[in-house]
Amino acid sequence: MAGATIGKTIRSNIVLFGALFANVGIAIAKFVAAGLTGSSSMLSEGFHSLVDSGNQILLLYGQRRAKRPADIQHPFGYGRELYFWAFVVAILVFALGAGISFYEGWLHIQSPEPLRDPTVNYMVLGIAFLLEGSSWAIAVREFSQTKGKIGWWDAVKASKDPASFIVLFEDSAALAGLLVAALGIWVSHHWSEPRIDGVASLVIGVILAAVAGLLAREAKGLLIGERANPDVVERVRSVVAASDGITAVNHVRTIHTAPESVFVAISADFADHLTMGEGEALIGKIETALRDEFPEISSVYVRPEKVTDSAGRGSQLSATSSG
Repeated sequence: MAGATIGKTIRSNIVLFGALFANVGIAIAKFVAAGLTGSSSMLSEGFHSLVDSGNQILLLYGQRRAKRPADIQHPFGYGRELYFWAFVVAILVFALGAGISFYEGWLHIQSPEPLRDPTVNYMVLGIAFLLEGSSWAIAVREFSQTKGKIGWWDAVKASKDPASFIVLFEDSAALAGLLVAALGIWVSHHWSEPRIDGVASLVIGVILAAVAGLLAREAKGLLIGERANPDVVERVRSVVAASDGITAVNHVRTIHTAPESVFVAISADFADHLTMGEGEALIGKIETALRDEFPEISSVYVRPEKVTDSAGRGSQLSATSSG
């Protein structure tokens, strides 16, 4: 499991660093082109790339903070801090990316500035499309390797690693924004109507606002706490139910404390003939079996609903184990 987790972290970092380097270079080029040509949509695209660059830095920071070990104040670790920063990224995409695009578009429509020679814009957009396309291809490849056979949207909703789908969403929005900017610049220059370039900036803002809404929705679910994959829950139930001395499994409740860390709480009926000592030994066996099959389980809580000791007294026994 350690090797698999390290591998996933490396792949996630490759996606983030690839997107970061691409966006920094693209942002600089877009700002230069906007200054030379007076294009509103190009300026919006420059802020878009700048916000994306900041987002990748925040996600890398969140990954680093999430790796801190558990302590007295946070006994289950800091893994969910990554989800907090993912939510911040969604807010920034909306507040800065979409907000500035709306502002620039409206400003350009109210006070249109004639668009100068758009050749520089086309050159920058072409280069940006290649760089963004490369980053998008890396994100798609890495996400497709982790999603398995389920659909893309279902994989996004099931994913517990926000870095993987945030970059995918951002790069998809970036490519769409580049196409809108190119079309807006061409139509604006062809018809000598600079306000169309402002409309393109508004469309880019709409795209970013939609992406921000989707990211916020997914990040909120992770931040509040999501269960493990339903298949994992059912397999945990099967392992417990198959254990000698278990007569019924009442419930299996799980929550992700990090992308690769799951807390499990189990309630099960123990056979009446088990003594207190036998019940404790059975709990230990269940925990060992679960950890062997599910290395992502970091903590296990087992609550027997009924155990009868050697004196015939009924009682409850519970045990918690954390990795």
